[in-house]
Amino acid sequence: MADGHPDPTLRGRDLVGLGGMLAGAVVLGLVLGLLLDKAAGTEPAFTLVGIGLGIVAGIVAFWVRVRSALR
Repeated sequence: MADGHPDPTLRGRDLVGLGGMLAGAVVLGLVLGLLLDKAAGTEPAFTLVGIGLGIVAGIVAFWVRVRSALR
């Protein structure tokens, strides 16, 4: 903007980045959970925990990114 402050709106590229960040966090949690399950032989346990942690990490990262963009 002309006064030197950033524009507080989210554009399309920002929203695509947010979606990628959410998907990446869930996929990373899934992959890490699958790898831990293969190593420990505890099939769905770590996979479910990894997906859950990925969802939580994605939500937190989404919130931080949107909050900082709208300030």
